[in-house]
Amino acid sequence: MSAAVNLDIGHIAPRFSATDSTGTTYDLAELNGQGKTVILYFYPRDSTPGCTKQACDFRDNMASLASADVVVLGVSKDSGKSHDKFTTKYDLNFPLLLDEDMTIHNAYGTWREKKNYGRTYMGCARSTFIINPDGVLTQVLYNVKATGHVARIMKLLDL
Repeated sequence: MSAAVNLDIGHIAPRFSATDSTGTTYDLAELNGQGKTVILYFYPRDSTPGCTKQACDFRDNMASLASADVVVLGVSKDSGKSHDKFTTKYDLNFPLLLDEDMTIHNAYGTWREKKNYGRTYMGCARSTFIINPDGVLTQVLYNVKATGHVARIMKLLDL
């Protein structure tokens, strides 16, 4: 097993192009070209308590984020059907990208060894990356807690 990628502030963000469950494509270079700051957040699984709390927190702050030209993109390895159910059930107002082959997870180093109750396994480390319009990582946050995370992000963005 190879070690996970560790990105740092100031690095150029790994480029990606991915679709959501509706087939809409989101391309980092294109979003940056539009002057958008991108919040790319990785979460373990649709509809679990922590992931739901985090997604609803982003949803509830979307007006402030959008007014600052910030785009929020959630990423998990769940299926399109799972994303659809999650989005509909919680009325999410931002896209959840499909990454079933874990290309984006691996590029950002979020698929990592985890430990829980003495058991070691591979899984998604809840992580968030803030990418400025120049494609540079301005924040790199691995292993974040769901509760209070969006408030921390808003503070980092001076919103």
